[in-house]
Amino acid sequence: MDTEEKKIFEMLKGVVDPELMVNIIDMGLVYGVTYDSLSKQIDVALTLTSPGCPMGGIIIEDAQQTVGSNYPDFEVNINLVWEPVWSVEKLTEKGKAELGYS
Repeated sequence: MDTEEKKIFEMLKGVVDPELMVNIIDMGLVYGVTYDSLSKQIDVALTLTSPGCPMGGIIIEDAQQTVGSNYPDFEVNINLVWEPVWSVEKLTEKGKAELGYS
């Protein structure tokens, strides 16, 4: 992961699941970030806790706005992926603590 991709991961910590109040990085919802300075494109691979997640649209929009506002000259794509399926094992230690798993 390059420096810009690390910066984007850090930015995405500001995107919070409004139902659980945990950021999407600690939730384990972001599977990857690709930054291409030549094509001026950023791709974020993102999943949700379930296909019927009621906050999915809000999370995707917040992620898009967060990255897009920091990279206004770039095309930002939030790609929703379902494989691998999200599970509580994807939570970081911080995310587990915030949700009461230990």
